[in-house]
Amino acid sequence: MAATDENLQVKTDAAPPGTTPPEPPSGPVAAARAGMPRWLPRAMVLALALIACFQLGSWAFHQVTGLLINVLIAFFLALAIEPAVSWMAARGLRRGLATGLVFLGVMIATAGFVFLLSSMLAGQVVDMVEDFPKYLDQLISWVNTTFHTDLSRVEVQDSLLHSDWLQKYVQNSATGVLDVSGQVLGALFQLLTITLFSFYFAADGPRLRRALCSVLPPAKQAEVVRAWEIAVDKTGGYLYSRGLMALISGIAHYILLQALGVPYAPVLAVWVGLVSQFIPTIGTYLAGALPMLIAFTVDPWYALWVLIFVVVYQQFENYMLQPKLTAKTVDIHPAVAFGSVIAGTALLGAVGALIAIPAVATLQAFLGAYVKRYDVTDDPRARGPRRRGGAPLLARMRRALRGPNHPDAESAADAEAREAGAT
Repeated sequence: MAATDENLQVKTDAAPPGTTPPEPPSGPVAAARAGMPRWLPRAMVLALALIACFQLGSWAFHQVTGLLINVLIAFFLALAIEPAVSWMAARGLRRGLATGLVFLGVMIATAGFVFLLSSMLAGQVVDMVEDFPKYLDQLISWVNTTFHTDLSRVEVQDSLLHSDWLQKYVQNSATGVLDVSGQVLGALFQLLTITLFSFYFAADGPRLRRALCSVLPPAKQAEVVRAWEIAVDKTGGYLYSRGLMALISGIAHYILLQALGVPYAPVLAVWVGLVSQFIPTIGTYLAGALPMLIAFTVDPWYALWVLIFVVVYQQFENYMLQPKLTAKTVDIHPAVAFGSVIAGTALLGAVGALIAIPAVATLQAFLGAYVKRYDVTDDPRARGPRRRGGAPLLARMRRALRGPNHPDAESAADAEAREAGAT
């Protein structure tokens, strides 16, 4: 009987009879086989995939950061005009038409302000160019008198026109025209993006809220709607209160500038009103610098009067006007407002400075609805020292102006006596 392949095949892994089995391989290969878990290669691949996804997400986020900032600005603009759009929609207008009318009014006001400001600047530039020879003659005369030189305007002009630094400046300016044009086009595109997003957010506000609430449980839907309403009230209230204070400030400064005979009084008044109210904390002093400069060209004493008026009006606005107008809209502490502006500027630049105050006011109002407050104990360490010496000076002056026969005089005197007895 012929032998088959199975009978002739020798098993190499079996030990011959009467011998010991071969020892397992030793060395680095054996250590690698015995020490590496089976899940380690898969974990390494997963870690590399996570790192790659993180890098890709970080790169994508940095690429769309500009778009996200534009959407954030558009969202706050939509919240600001939401009360006006809702008021028009409640009286029968479609939300799209109402939003378009609001945007049309804002665009007309902005275009008018830019036109007036550019005309003022253009007039000042023309006056400076026309008076440049006179200023140059005065400067040359002063130099000749002081340093005993013999300069002439023709020589100075020729040396300036043929100087190397002027030629280099003209060349650099010519090469920078394309960069300026690109920046202008980018700013226009950014403005168009913000306008479109804010229009859609304002026109489709109810639909956007319903779409957001449709993916949340009923308990969370009420919280979202409540937060949205608080944001609309605070942002719209901030805008309208600032607009009203800008109007009052502009009228007051217009009366002063017109009385002094300062040129371009209307556009300077609009400049002071807008810059002083929509640039927090230091906007008043930045806005007053331009009227002071224009007034100085008329008479140096006029610039001093403008400075005094700016300082006095700022105190009136801080202590009398602003508390009454912002008591129900954006009632936050000045220190908190200043800190929020600094934080917003550090995060988003000028955009953060503009939206910091309404954002903090919204957050404060939203948290105030959930933070439980308790009565403060009657402890001198908690309430602080009481004032001694009777009622405040303002209250005493008010009672003195009313006279002793006023109906409230007796009750005020009793309150002062009770306060004196308590201390």
